[in-house]
Amino acid sequence: GVSGTSVEKNITLDRATRIELSCRLDNKYSHLKSLQVTWKRGNETIRHINKTENSWSIQLRILDNSNLGGYSCTLKGEEETSAMFHLQPKIEGKEKPIVSYEGDTAVMICKSFDYTPIAWTWYMTNGSEQIAVNDSLLADKYVINRLSANVTHLKILKLTKEDDGVYWCEAAFELGKSKGKLKLRVLSLMVPLKPFLAIVAEVVILVTIVFLYEMYSKKKEKLA
Repeated sequence: GVSGTSVEKNITLDRATRIELSCRLDNKYSHLKSLQVTWKRGNETIRHINKTENSWSIQLRILDNSNLGGYSCTLKGEEETSAMFHLQPKIEGKEKPIVSYEGDTAVMICKSFDYTPIAWTWYMTNGSEQIAVNDSLLADKYVINRLSANVTHLKILKLTKEDDGVYWCEAAFELGKSKGKLKLRVLSLMVPLKPFLAIVAEVVILVTIVFLYEMYSKKKEKLA
């Protein structure tokens, strides 16, 4: 990258695994010589294992929360540049929108794989702002349950059109936070009735046509 800047990359993990982090010098900087390369985890310096002509790598074994967090590599020479890797657990929210109707109750679920969060927080989106859901202040509207250490539920009662939108669940870990995204669609009760009403309207029109035809036929017979 550009001298004096830091490139950042987020990496989400859904299970214990081995991972290789690699910093590669861009081709236009390949002329730089006598580079001093330093890898760190937080403020702790760690040794890089693999080196090719223009890249430096470390291999990690991610077993639990203690291996997560920020890893960085810094290249010093005539110029200095760095890269930061943020290792965080994957949080699963339901990918497809949750569809419910006005007046009903919606339940949204988030899970953390293999890593146990210290705490969960739910947010709802208001424009570009994320607002924390406080179920203790609005107990008649929201219920948050932590079914297990790795699973949380948000229950929204008495749905209205204003509840329609994007929600986030955030898991806090020892070395960072990770978020899952969920969408809620709240439909009017008239939506499922529309096909039924359309059929009823068609039947009424058909009956009316038959009735008028019968009346016309009888009137014609009388005139004859």
